[in-house]
This record gives sequence, structure tokens and C-alpha cells, in this order.
Amino acid sequence: MNFKTIYFFKFDKNVKSINMKIISLDQAPRSKVQMEGALNAWKQIPLSREDGAPVYAYRVFSIDPGGNTPYHRHNYAHMNFIIEGEGYLVNEAGEKQNLKSGDFALVMPDEKHQYINARQDKAFVMICGVPKEFE
Repeated sequence: MNFKTIYFFKFDKNVKSINMKIISLDQAPRSKVQMEGALNAWKQIPLSREDGAPVYAYRVFSIDPGGNTPYHRHNYAHMNFIIEGEGYLVNEAGEKQNLKSGDFALVMPDEKHQYINARQDKAFVMICGVPKEFE
């Protein structure tokens, strides 16, 4: 892991060093999503409680053309930011809502949902922030 130490110099007895983690997405291990119903979906975890994150874990999901996450629910909310591509967020009623690069989405606890890549030529990539206890 790539950690950088930043030092703050003051004439103060409370001076301390702070370890910040800076990681490029291509350095985060990539694993296939193994949940039933997932198709051509991948997960990376660049920041989590293992890094000392106090509140959230950030995951990045990449969904290949023709792929999707499982249609599922869980007892915690998550916040998403679409990095690239175009896709759909399927809600509890089975309705598809369009998503594109630059969009944000909020899925509440116990809300059934699924992400689908809408393109056949490009990956759909999003950041997914969850409470650190759930990653």
C-alpha cells in the first residue's frame, strides 16, 4: 500500500504526524463480484476500515458491457458516484432509472436495487460509499 506521511511544523508541543493514504484505483486489487445474479461485475476497495477510515468504506464497481450487479437489498444505505459510462439503477418496482458519468445516486437501507451497464462498448464504473462496518 502507498502511504504518505505529512508533517505539520509548528512551534507547538502538540505537533504530530498524520498518515494519509493515497492510492490510485489501478493499485486496488480487483475481484469478481460473487453474489448470485451478478454478471461481469468487478469490485475494488481502495479505502476501508483496514486503512483506518473512521466512517465510510469506498468501493469501486466496474460492470463490463452486458453486465449487472445482483438484484438485491441490504440493511445499510449506500451513496454512489458514477465515474464513467452509462447505466441503469433498477428500483424495487423494477423501473430503470438512467445514470451517466457525473451522476450521484442514494440507495436507502432495505431498498431493493440493481445496477446495469447500458452500453455494449464501454464499462460502467461507479464509486460506492458504505458504512465501514459493511465492507
